[in-house]
Amino acid sequence: MTDKKVIRQRLRMLRTAMREAGIDYYLIPTADYHNSEYVNDYFKAREFLSGFTGSNGTLVVSQEEAGLWTDGRYFVQAQKELEDTGIRLFRMQEEGVPDIAAYLQKYMWEGQSLGFDGRTVTARFGRRLEDVLSEKKVRIVFDRDLVDTIWQDRPRFPCSRAETVPAEYCGMSVTQKLAAVRNRMKEEKASALFISKLDELMWLFNLRGNDVAYNPVLMSYGFLTEKEAYIFLQAGSLQRETLASMKEAGVMIRDYCSIIPFLRDYFSPGPARRGILYYDDRNISYTMYRIFWAYGNCREGSSPVEQLKAVRTDTELSFIRKIYLKDSIAVTKFIYWIKQKAGEEPLTEYDAARYLDSLRRGIPEFLDVSFPTISAYQENAAMMHYEAEEKTAAPLKAEGMLLADSGGQYLGGTTDVTRTIVLGEISQEMKERFTAVATGMLRLAGARFLHGCTGRNLDILARGPLWDLGMDYKCGTGHGVGYMLNVHEGPQSIRWRYEKNVPEAVLEAGMIVTDEPGVYLENRYGIRTENVLEVKEAFQTDDGLFMEFGHLTWVPVDLDGILPEQMPEREREALNRYHKGVFEKISPYLTEEEQAWLETATREV
Repeated sequence: MTDKKVIRQRLRMLRTAMREAGIDYYLIPTADYHNSEYVNDYFKAREFLSGFTGSNGTLVVSQEEAGLWTDGRYFVQAQKELEDTGIRLFRMQEEGVPDIAAYLQKYMWEGQSLGFDGRTVTARFGRRLEDVLSEKKVRIVFDRDLVDTIWQDRPRFPCSRAETVPAEYCGMSVTQKLAAVRNRMKEEKASALFISKLDELMWLFNLRGNDVAYNPVLMSYGFLTEKEAYIFLQAGSLQRETLASMKEAGVMIRDYCSIIPFLRDYFSPGPARRGILYYDDRNISYTMYRIFWAYGNCREGSSPVEQLKAVRTDTELSFIRKIYLKDSIAVTKFIYWIKQKAGEEPLTEYDAARYLDSLRRGIPEFLDVSFPTISAYQENAAMMHYEAEEKTAAPLKAEGMLLADSGGQYLGGTTDVTRTIVLGEISQEMKERFTAVATGMLRLAGARFLHGCTGRNLDILARGPLWDLGMDYKCGTGHGVGYMLNVHEGPQSIRWRYEKNVPEAVLEAGMIVTDEPGVYLENRYGIRTENVLEVKEAFQTDDGLFMEFGHLTWVPVDLDGILPEQMPEREREALNRYHKGVFEKISPYLTEEEQAWLETATREV
């Protein structure tokens, strides 16, 4: 954690830079030039200035005040990390808490200026700021990276080697993917498509990299017309294999830094000659939007690449199922190990995380973890994205619960799984809430639903058992998972809250989604049970096509936390069926001691 005095000094330096530039308010989001959820160290300007290390947060600084907005996953963590920095925490979507636009509209004076690096602010958010601040005639300055002027030892701009995905793992060739995207472009009557989202570009061009930790992506842009395809990459990323694969697919490679001159040159003949440009304003930067706005003949909408990428091919699903089985074996072995060792040997949260990581590294297809392993004991588990550090990790005892949220990047898939493990005696209250969480996970996993449903139609199945107790978790229930890509992806999700500018995706067969209800009580404990589900077609009737889920995760739910009498009969039967499947699939890969334990751990209740 950065020293609080250092944070206050950095804020003073930023305010000096703001005065010199004539900027009254300055906004620093958590983003790179591509609206990535997780970013390279080069882009961690908000963390540099605030000391808050969560993956989502936006800092707003004026001469009088500094505020940081973050979501419910990080309320507890942010409160601790912002203490004594002079930065005020704004808990997003909580009652009475203004969002950033409303805050600026209230406190900015007429004629003042708002500054930010337009490359790191999305077009949609930038336009909203324009709209709400127009009445006050606020001047928006979007070409100033003021943080760069005070960040003396800023990390280097990321540039890793491009790797081509082996053909047998792709599901579709680049040529086939380009044809599918162009068909979607025709439906939108678009002559050109601009792509900025890194995971979309990696999927489309069958490439991977290492420009963002745990997310195998390359800093890149894409531009498609009816006949031409361009990818913009850094020269240092290019390999002979990459050049050959792009040439074979008819893709032209341009330098990453040439994207803006390229676009301006492309637009120079005028809209009538170039036709309609299509882009996703959720993910392009405000800087790019201003270039497109000057062009004029544009259309905004959901990315056709995102929609295509979300539905797995039969080839991808075949590899995913195999990888999830291997990953589940590793997590099951970890649960056995930690339940035997906790309290018997000196172990910490950090030790547990490293051991779990080592089990994954033993899988031949393993490439990396898909995010830093969360190993959170007792009250630390109330922080949804807690990461144990070696020097400060809590020691594990033969009591309470350990929450382990982890995943891997493999040749053949990306995984994400959470289990809360009972290490010893826990209270009746803990068991009641543990059971409610497990009930919600199983209820959603067992759903049958008509085709056309989105995650918002189904969220209450997972959340309902907790709502019955007057409890909630401050996040969504589920997200998409990439294929050898980002552990969080869209457009599919499972969440209850309606958000005007967030499109909802119909759950299609072949999509992958997590199912992860939880309980988080500050300074007490946290519980989460997470499986990854595959969306499938169930059957057709006169009333329509019915859909269902299939488990990809096969890891026991800790029966030491379950109160069978509290679990409704349907979910109790579902738990028994699931555990029967766990034993059948996992036990052949375990030692005799592990098999004996698993037989008890998956017994009928």
